[in-house]
Amino acid sequence: MKLENLQVTNSFKVRGVFNRMLHLSDSEKNRGIVTASAGNHAQAVAFAAEKLNFQAKIVVPRTTPRVKIDRIQGRGVELVLHGDIYDEAEQKAKELAEKEKLAYISPYNDEWIIAGHGTIGLEILEVLPSVDSVIVPIGGGGLISGVSIALKGVKPEVKIIGVQSEASPVMYESLKAGRIVDVEMRESIAEGLFGGIEKNSMTFGLVKKYVDNIVLVREETIRKAVYLLWDKERQVVEGSGAAAIAPIIEDKSIFKGKTTVAVITGGNIEDELFQGILASEARKHPTKSQVDTI
Repeated sequence: MKLENLQVTNSFKVRGVFNRMLHLSDSEKNRGIVTASAGNHAQAVAFAAEKLNFQAKIVVPRTTPRVKIDRIQGRGVELVLHGDIYDEAEQKAKELAEKEKLAYISPYNDEWIIAGHGTIGLEILEVLPSVDSVIVPIGGGGLISGVSIALKGVKPEVKIIGVQSEASPVMYESLKAGRIVDVEMRESIAEGLFGGIEKNSMTFGLVKKYVDNIVLVREETIRKAVYLLWDKERQVVEGSGAAAIAPIIEDKSIFKGKTTVAVITGGNIEDELFQGILASEARKHPTKSQVDTI
């Protein structure tokens, strides 16, 4: 596992964000920046803005987990709560960028963001050059674009497997259709993978070119993955990050005999949700000691 839940801000997002913000022009820096996020990108922008002394305005959905909102606000940026889903927050951020002449930073549709995230691929190869396949969760596609470009550029035979929840299969359905499409989305504990892809996003073409396969996983499997990561490895992982091991849980035969890396993208999960998952999954999957006690 590539444990990005142990990264600064408990998410991979700081990689791309710092790369993007260090490449802002003097004009963009002076005007200030605005971004939209489901939570983890926002935390990374807030962290980087504090370190680089940039003015930043961040728009997140009102449904963003409290743990993420608290950590964003702790960085001294201006936080705007707007809409119930990421797409609505993104639209608001773009409106603010135009109205207030701010530099808009996309969480995924940006070459510097994508390149920054690609460092994960390079680190995987450095530590595990024998890797056969890498599983990467997909939201807007910025992470898997960077990781796949980096990996395929050095080792073309590596298989890149994307994973989305059945509740939000936008990239999966878009690739099937051959164009970016809107799909009906359902409630998901993997809110970091939730939302659409902006029209003409560069990530769609990159995923189409470099990603070998995308699989959909059930919400119940993501919950089980959150539980197993804690029970077996003592890792606190949010739904979006736990999605990386869900394909292995659902079909182990795909990975049999393969050296596989799962990118665990983040660990920012509400304590109440986390404890609820642990309690409910423990009842479904009692350990040997629990069985003996029963």
